Amino acid sequence: MQATKWGRRVQWLCVLLVTLPFLTGCWDRLEIEERATVLGIAVDEAGPETEAEEDEISHIEGKFPVPEKEVIRITTQIAVPGRIPLGPGEGGGGGGERTQSVWVVNAVGHTFEDAMMSLQQKVSNRLFFGHLRIIIVSEAIARKGIENLNDYLRRDPEVRRMAWMLVSKGKASKLMAVVPQLERVPTLYMMAILDQAVKMGKFPNDFLGIFWSNLSKKGQEPFLPYIEIKQKDNIQISGMAYFRGEKMVGVTKPLEVGFYMAVKGIDPGGYAVVAPVPGLPGTVMFQSTHRVSKIYVDMKNGRPHFIVKVHLEGNLLEKSNERFAVDNPEMIVKIQEEIAKRAKRGFEDLIQKTQEQRADIFGFGEYVRAKQPRYWNEQIQTKSKWQEAYKEIPVDVYVKINIRRIGMKAK
Repeated sequence: MQATKWGRRVQWLCVLLVTLPFLTGCWDRLEIEERATVLGIAVDEAGPETEAEEDEISHIEGKFPVPEKEVIRITTQIAVPGRIPLGPGEGGGGGGERTQSVWVVNAVGHTFEDAMMSLQQKVSNRLFFGHLRIIIVSEAIARKGIENLNDYLRRDPEVRRMAWMLVSKGKASKLMAVVPQLERVPTLYMMAILDQAVKMGKFPNDFLGIFWSNLSKKGQEPFLPYIEIKQKDNIQISGMAYFRGEKMVGVTKPLEVGFYMAVKGIDPGGYAVVAPVPGLPGTVMFQSTHRVSKIYVDMKNGRPHFIVKVHLEGNLLEKSNERFAVDNPEMIVKIQEEIAKRAKRGFEDLIQKTQEQRADIFGFGEYVRAKQPRYWNEQIQTKSKWQEAYKEIPVDVYVKINIRRIGMKAK
């Protein structure tokens, strides 16, 4: 009887010991109100005169040296607890109410982390980057190189790879002060612009993780959206900022983003072009709806030779002159050939532009690595050598256009 009683006690003790670890699940909890949730970050140059603003937080003169880098300014949007809309019914409100949903704070430093340390001194709660959605870099910073910024973001486990990085024309901090009419939170509005551009075929999917992936490839260079402010509070995607390594070397025009997506065969089609009608006065507007491409590589005269075949399908949106009808199959063929000729020229000009800057954003080098490994291993091997070889690589482009619909009007 005594042994049975002790056995039960041992069983209960074992149950208690097994249960105890599950009772400690909230020991390290952190309330959401105790975090300073950073939604967006802008990075700009700061002149030498701004060094006076910098406090000795991460360095002390004579003991811990100042980083040997130029001063930068970071501007952040921090969410104000209780004022971020939680559903579609809470997206309205006046301009003053929208501006109060975020708190804009800035700080200076010699490196990104140095500036973040200064920023943390100004904010009572711990900075939290788990909901960071937008990182905007000014063109001046991007052209000098974003190695330091990439290093910081890739080391921080809180930063999501689904965030967007952008390059701004002019100061990036101005975008932190934009008050859009369609959204109370400016950062979320910018994210919506990019997400919708991807859905409408206006820009390729280029999250932060994809940018880093392209940056790591030996045969491809990365790119980022290039944006600017129009009419005070309007934000426009004005092209594609392309890089060589971690330095920005050029910008495309908006329509050239469509050329890039066509060469890569990225659906859906979204851009429209104006083309003249052969032999007749007037023009037509053609919008692509589907893109298909094939890229081939073979060896000629001891070096790679590329053939790019692009097939675009789309609709005729309008014509500018009533003197000709578009219900004639022969006329449709002529228009298709004219658009194909002009598109071919646009594709070739864009490829040549990137070749001059040694920035293979198309990933032709990855095709060489995959299809011609012997040539790559013997002649190229490194990313820097491919950057030099890319300047002289011949690329032939063939374009086919199909007009599928001419609209509700038959002529």
